[in-house]
Amino acid sequence: MRVVVGVGGGIAAYKAASLVRLFTEAGHDVTVVPTESALAFVGKATWEALSGKPVRTSVFEAVETVNHVRLGHEAELIVVAPATADLLARAAGGHADDLLTNALLMARCPVLMAPAMHTEMWRHPATRANVETLRSRGVVVLDPAEGRLTGKDSGPGRLREPEEIFSAALALASRRELGDDQTDDGGPLAGKRILLSAGGTREPIDPVRFLGNRSSGKQGAAIARAALRAGASVTFVAAHLDVPPPAGVELVKVETAVELRDAMVERVAAADVVVMSAAVADFRPARRHHSKIKKRDDVPDAPIELVRNPDILVELVRRRDAAGTQQLIVGFAAETGDNGADVLAYGRAKLERKGCELLVVNEVGTDRVFGLDENSVTILAKDGSQPQHVAGSKDEVAEAVVVRIARALDAR
Repeated sequence: MRVVVGVGGGIAAYKAASLVRLFTEAGHDVTVVPTESALAFVGKATWEALSGKPVRTSVFEAVETVNHVRLGHEAELIVVAPATADLLARAAGGHADDLLTNALLMARCPVLMAPAMHTEMWRHPATRANVETLRSRGVVVLDPAEGRLTGKDSGPGRLREPEEIFSAALALASRRELGDDQTDDGGPLAGKRILLSAGGTREPIDPVRFLGNRSSGKQGAAIARAALRAGASVTFVAAHLDVPPPAGVELVKVETAVELRDAMVERVAAADVVVMSAAVADFRPARRHHSKIKKRDDVPDAPIELVRNPDILVELVRRRDAAGTQQLIVGFAAETGDNGADVLAYGRAKLERKGCELLVVNEVGTDRVFGLDENSVTILAKDGSQPQHVAGSKDEVAEAVVVRIARALDAR
């Protein structure tokens, strides 16, 4: 694959060297196109040695090859890392004042940009507007990682690790490779917008303690990755996760069930598919203490009064039905059997009660599902079709769920 790696002028440019090495060692044909300011951090010699190709920054170099047009035309993938605030602004504004921005304007291939900048720059309204503009044009803009920045500061703005960027780039380039459901328009979910929740909510008791559950978020993250490979754009509403959020999603972080409900309601109207894979707490403390509850021998232990959390899945179904849209809604049910009924019986009752089109049911426990890399689920459908049992890795289960979603959309 012919890959153009663009490098912006930030201290994180040194990490792009490892990214170039990952592409070349995987057998790809790599051309590095730094900005002039990027060369103040990492010189031409490094990029030429790693890529085996001459490195140019100006449209007035290699004019005889019409290089400023050829690069974008011939590229099968463009990855920009780091994408600085300035570079995002120039790309969003359609500037063509160096070789890299010319290549971006000429590109008809997938484009992925991995931002890196100070937290205040990332959060600035101008940068946020530029990111939204680029995403609206089909560019995949990764959310930066949180961590140590230049100097003593920490926060969102750190460049994602080269391995994460490499994985996201390959997933973007291979969206046409989802097995039997492959289509000529970029994948079975090409152009679809998926709103997906994942992870376990945490309900604060005091500043130290919370009510929570054992969800790791692994299955939700796997479904997000599978949906991206299938061509969808994914908004990922993340409660507590034991794994990094997938590269390539629009990330929305929440903690509590109420915060998750608000995030989903705010974004649901724009979604073609809603997947509620988050493990949402059924109850929360009626009172949140603003200081740590002390354990004292002279005072009786105070009981924790609980109140119900909103049923987010039911609310989303009701909103969809009231709007009269064709939105597809997928629920998840983590169930245990008891003397009254087995897991599937409880799953069928929940499907009836919730009103969603598909319900993914799995049996859970201290040694099942939560935190593990394997899963075993049964997909139930509102239309009464035969239940589908899927067992294997969480990635394999995710592929099956995405294929079932694609088929349900096709049936409509």
